[in-house]
Amino acid sequence: MQGKGLITIVAIVLGLICINELLPTWYASKIENEAKAIAGEDEAKYNKEIARLSKDTIHLGFTQLNYPEAKQKEMKLGLDLKGGINVLLEINQRDLVNDLTNYSTNPIVIEALDRADKVQKQSTKPYIEDFFTQFDLVNQEKKAGLKLASPEVFGTQKLSGQIKFNTTDDQVKSIIRNKIDASVGTAFEVIRTRIDKMGAVQPNVQRVPGTGRIAVEMPGIKDKDKVKKMLSTSAKLQFWEVQQINEVAPYLETLSKIVPAKADSLGVAKNTNLINMLQLNTLRQAGVGNIKLSDTSAMNKILNSEIAIKLRPANLKFTKFMWGYKPDAADPDNLVLYAIRGNINQKAPVDGAVETARINYDNLGRIVVDMQMDTEGTRDWKTLTEKNVGKPVAVTLDNIVYTAPNVNEPIPSGRSQISGSFTQEEAKDLTDVLSAGKLPASAKVVQADVVGPSLGQESISAGLWSFFIAFLIIVAYIIFYYGGAGVYAIIAMIFNLFYLFGIMDSINATLTLPGIAGIVLTMAIAVDTNVIIYERTKEELFAGKSIKQAYTDGFKHALNAIVDGHLTSLLTALVLFIFGTGPIKGFAVTTGIGLIMTFFTSVLLSRVMIFHRLNKGKGLSVWTPITKNWFRNIWIDFIGKRKYSYVVSAILTVASLFSIFNYGFKTGVDFKGGRSYVVRFDKDVEATKAHESLAKVFVLNGESQAVDVKTFGNADQLKITTDYKIDDESIEADQDIEKKLYEGLKPFLSPNTTLADFKDAHGAELGIVSSSKVGPTVADDIKTGGTYAVLASLLGIFIYILFRFNKWQFSLGAVAALAHDAIIILGVFSFFKNIMPFNMEINQDFIAAILTVLGYSINDTVIVFDRIREYLKEKKSLTLAGLFDDSISSTLGRTFNTSITVLLVIMAIFFFGGDNLKGFMFALFLGIFFGTYSSVFIASALAYDFLKTGKEEAPHERTTTEK
Repeated sequence: MQGKGLITIVAIVLGLICINELLPTWYASKIENEAKAIAGEDEAKYNKEIARLSKDTIHLGFTQLNYPEAKQKEMKLGLDLKGGINVLLEINQRDLVNDLTNYSTNPIVIEALDRADKVQKQSTKPYIEDFFTQFDLVNQEKKAGLKLASPEVFGTQKLSGQIKFNTTDDQVKSIIRNKIDASVGTAFEVIRTRIDKMGAVQPNVQRVPGTGRIAVEMPGIKDKDKVKKMLSTSAKLQFWEVQQINEVAPYLETLSKIVPAKADSLGVAKNTNLINMLQLNTLRQAGVGNIKLSDTSAMNKILNSEIAIKLRPANLKFTKFMWGYKPDAADPDNLVLYAIRGNINQKAPVDGAVETARINYDNLGRIVVDMQMDTEGTRDWKTLTEKNVGKPVAVTLDNIVYTAPNVNEPIPSGRSQISGSFTQEEAKDLTDVLSAGKLPASAKVVQADVVGPSLGQESISAGLWSFFIAFLIIVAYIIFYYGGAGVYAIIAMIFNLFYLFGIMDSINATLTLPGIAGIVLTMAIAVDTNVIIYERTKEELFAGKSIKQAYTDGFKHALNAIVDGHLTSLLTALVLFIFGTGPIKGFAVTTGIGLIMTFFTSVLLSRVMIFHRLNKGKGLSVWTPITKNWFRNIWIDFIGKRKYSYVVSAILTVASLFSIFNYGFKTGVDFKGGRSYVVRFDKDVEATKAHESLAKVFVLNGESQAVDVKTFGNADQLKITTDYKIDDESIEADQDIEKKLYEGLKPFLSPNTTLADFKDAHGAELGIVSSSKVGPTVADDIKTGGTYAVLASLLGIFIYILFRFNKWQFSLGAVAALAHDAIIILGVFSFFKNIMPFNMEINQDFIAAILTVLGYSINDTVIVFDRIREYLKEKKSLTLAGLFDDSISSTLGRTFNTSITVLLVIMAIFFFGGDNLKGFMFALFLGIFFGTYSSVFIASALAYDFLKTGKEEAPHERTTTEK
């Protein structure tokens, strides 16, 4: 065999690279297992043992390993396997535009920004592009002729070095795009610095191309609230003038008379007494109210309502009402409300970054944070303190007032101090955020996934179980069916898996639960490749060729089908990677690498091993006595009976479309937005009773909000999904919902379960074991990306089939069969969404399943089409119908073996791979089943109908050629 030396060298070199990459994972795991064996469940003792063992170094000749370095280099596990938090941060690009326009008050700029905000909810374009579009539209509508280089827009002092009065709009757009991109880049570096200060192990921080978003994954992190706060805090320290009670009191008096009459529209109780809520007689600081914690939500509704804003007098037109950082230790049930003197552009008088920040103590021994501001902040701070001697000045961070002391004298040095009844940990978090630098704009968590470590460990166990069971099924079946040749297929598959893990580790890819599913399915692909080769080899042996010649021709004739099948599946993986997010990308990466390695091991390396044996004069069976004649001499009149399949498919398609349009789908939070929680109890809980209890607490403006409750896996576990406060992506909203969950589920929890225990289930392994939040704009992006992914995959497959087979009839038949498969799967998920005992949501995992199905279905179709193409050249005397029947009948062995092995693998993952994968695997099961059916009965039949000339054909029957 030509090139066997090169293939052997590549295999050896690749193997050595993979060994070097995987050794740190093995060593880190070895040390951790040793420490756990000594310490048991004692975390302090475990950490002590890890510290002791970390001093050791192992020398292996070509490399040496110690635990700290090995831990940094070990294979990354996703949070679904290790536990932790995954958040998607969105930098407020309106803030960035405001900053670049120096907070322009031009009505055209403001209206363009407002319109861009609305358009962004359904747009997949970057914010700045929508702003430019809306600016042009508003400019034309008002016939203003305003240029982007105008001093009222981007021709500001800040950009004077780049934008002149004669700079064209196109040039300005290019400059601003670069500025926005640079600002997001700055935010990325700030976020990464903050994460480093948190001491996270193997964090993954990535910019999302083409957006103002930053994805952060931190496996092993437990304090999710702290992480969210640390990441989203802008660290933009601002100093404001404070309006005191005598300035605000007349307005509050007037507003208090309006509230009872407008209570319904305000969303508060009719007996609400605003003056009583303010508790003015208890004021101690520079605030305008001392509000009970239970009344803060109602106060927000009142002050932020359109009615209250319209009622404001001239001196309060731009006032910003802000809350204190936290209740005072002497008054723990109340929170101070401040009135901050704003301005038309809402720009703070002092808005500078902090150069240094450190923990200190005041004269009473209380913890404070000392700061030194940068040059700009120092200058503005001096001006503000000179202007406000004897008056309070508020120190704010992210619109929270940390302190509002009186100014005794001007401060020219830029030094200032924040006090706020800090604990040592809170003060440290604040200094870390301030010292890491400020974000160029505010940030919010628009998507978050949190998985408790116990659930992560269960996912690993489930994934490994499914992996080993699927491996054993494949080994048993392939050796049972192909005998000695099956052994070589298994050896090639083992090499394939070894290379796959090594390459994933070397490129720093993260292994997730869907990734494990991708690995298991890679095993099925590897088997499929060998099945194609061995089935062709069997045909050559039945034709009377020698064993060596039969294998030679078997590999040769199988190559086209294998290449076509691999390339169409790679195309699907590429589409998944481009349009997918999170778990879908992990699945795409694993599948893509697996496909490439499958070709190398099952086609090239397998051939080297087989011919090494054959060249020694040894035989190699390609069947067993039981399976030798399976699918031999089978011939079916598929084309003649195609109308029956058309009828069956038409009924299934119409029924599916009826269910889709009449009953719809159950969509996951990643498609509609909202929050989802998996809650575990110490006893079985009925979903209907839990729903009744939760419906009483999830009430907004007097109306119950949608809450979906269902059993998730075992009867002691519930999955709860709600769109309550769907448009509020703040950390406070997250905490409010978790509190309401706790209140609603309290009757089903252990009596001693506290809110803190419920929120962080890593200790008792009871309570919230995982959660997911998706903002509405992200949900739209995921939905749009999923739709594009499916359409792009279908278009790509159509073009590829057209290119490879040079007949549009084949492309049309293939794509029609794929559409048929997708519609039926969607129909099943629509009709059975409330019947099946597992998750039947349409989400991004479902899109991954659909695209995987398309890849497998087209793989089946390509095998049949490849044989038809071959017979079109070799059997020109046959009628077209006879040629199609011969082609389909001759590939039945391959079709059956591939489908049965893949279906067995899917069933192994379905039953043993964990609850999170059941819906995904069920979609794959349906897809493989109907994909196999459609390849034979739909794609081939339609290609035949499109190809036939229309003239009457002679009756056909099975030819006497070899089978």
